[in-house]
Amino acid sequence: MDNRGIARMLSETADLMEIAGEDSFRIRSYRIAAGVVEGHPEQMSAIAKDPSKKLTDIAGIGKGIAQVIQEIEERGSFERRDEMLGKYPASILELFGIQGLGPKSVRLLYDTYKVQTIDDLERVCKEHKLRELPRMGAKLEEKVLKSIGTYRRTQGRFLLSFGQRVADELSEYLRAVPGVETVTAAGSLRRAKETVGDLDLLVTGPGAAEALEKFVSHPRVHEVLGKGENKASVRYGLEGLQVDLRALGSDSYGAALQYFSGSKDHNVALRSRAQRMGLTLNEYGLAKVDGGERVAGVTEEEIYAGLGLDWIPPELRENSGEIEAAEAHTLPKLVELEQMRGDLHMHTVESDGRASLQDMAAAAQALGREYVAITDHSKSLAMTNGLDEKRAVAFAHQVRELDQRALGIRVFSGLECDILRDGAMDLSNDALAELDWVVASVHSHMNLESAEMTDRLLRALECPHIRALGHPTGRILLHRESYPFDFDVIAAECARRGVYLEINASPERLDIAAALIRAAKAKGCKFVISTDAHHPQHLANMSYGVRMARRGWLEAGDIINTLPSDEFAKAIKK
Repeated sequence: MDNRGIARMLSETADLMEIAGEDSFRIRSYRIAAGVVEGHPEQMSAIAKDPSKKLTDIAGIGKGIAQVIQEIEERGSFERRDEMLGKYPASILELFGIQGLGPKSVRLLYDTYKVQTIDDLERVCKEHKLRELPRMGAKLEEKVLKSIGTYRRTQGRFLLSFGQRVADELSEYLRAVPGVETVTAAGSLRRAKETVGDLDLLVTGPGAAEALEKFVSHPRVHEVLGKGENKASVRYGLEGLQVDLRALGSDSYGAALQYFSGSKDHNVALRSRAQRMGLTLNEYGLAKVDGGERVAGVTEEEIYAGLGLDWIPPELRENSGEIEAAEAHTLPKLVELEQMRGDLHMHTVESDGRASLQDMAAAAQALGREYVAITDHSKSLAMTNGLDEKRAVAFAHQVRELDQRALGIRVFSGLECDILRDGAMDLSNDALAELDWVVASVHSHMNLESAEMTDRLLRALECPHIRALGHPTGRILLHRESYPFDFDVIAAECARRGVYLEINASPERLDIAAALIRAAKAKGCKFVISTDAHHPQHLANMSYGVRMARRGWLEAGDIINTLPSDEFAKAIKK
């Protein structure tokens, strides 16, 4: 099991223990361990299997938690979790996926109404019984019902980052099969959709048939859904992601890659275009209707060329104008990961990060970044040990001292400053003026009406020291929808004031969505892609932010942190 899966088990067990009213110290130990495991750069499973290493050498992992991790590796669960699930039904864990409910709320619902499932919860809300409980009311009832709808729409969906990890793991496994030439991920993963419902892999070469056999016998395959001469489908991992593997001949590889990459609307539009040209297009190739003469199939480029189009990057294939642009030779030159020179949103141990300023800077440098901004939280987020005015100014001086030590990477002083409910900034203008880069973000009071939230953001944008609007819609993928506000109004105001819209590269956020990126660009907005990293390994998530920017048709010139260090420094002083 990967670190995220182990961390989830530890966190869920802590939730179950809190429902049971167990000792807060033990609960906290599980939560701390979950955070350590999720943020650790090396897989716990590999450490557990390596006799030369010890799990207890990791800060935050004691002997008891180490034994728990070993047990998870051996049988997929552990005694404490099993004991808790003996007291409460496994279905109760689903309730933690509903926004607005914490362990104490879940316990109250279980004790009062025996709520065990999402269906039970929905019934209680529709009967207006939730509002009768202490510290609950009609607004929470409405919020829970809305969250149930979101939960059901996202069931069977997985984060893009999870799909990518599975694709990388299986690709490495299959490339080791003799005779395999290529293994390529297609589908929504290749288009960089924020979430994926399944995974499509294509394999070519004389070893493709053997690859199908190896695929269905992979140790993490829990169920074989079907296997034929050229295709196999499985349920992979404890999460149950469906993965389809197709064996292809090299002569049809390009056609199949185009076909299985989708999207459906894009493919329908291409097939209609082919028909108008007297051609037929399918996963085997592009051919003439009369006589069946083959026109293309080996590469995607020749498929698109055969249709009179420039090759269209997968991220754009949503039938939203890309075909017309390809015909007119006006497709954007999309931003590339290699063009990202800086990372301008990250946290250190000064607030809720897990590494020092020096470690974060060094890790960014190792990834090829020329500069970073250290942006720890402001004081209103007490749970994160946020900075008050005095600490923020002192930390800015510390950053500047570090920047002067010629570490090979430039370090800018910054802050992620909370936008309070009334739109005021969490720190004074005098303190913010001391910083190079201020990211303004909403972290609380997300249930305001659209007009009130819009006014809140407009007031925040009046602050002259704001350089970027952080994770602008507040969404958490598969968990929390965007808070309501007039995006067009806010985008226009950001463009007018020269405030950059952040594309948050955290896989759990990927905020903002592609359609909003395009809408904001049309209004003259500029952007920043940042990782919001809380650990050095999170800095590698920049790739996901770049893929979101590509889905939004952005070029390097639309994004401030593609600028060289000196040009960036000049740009933010305007």
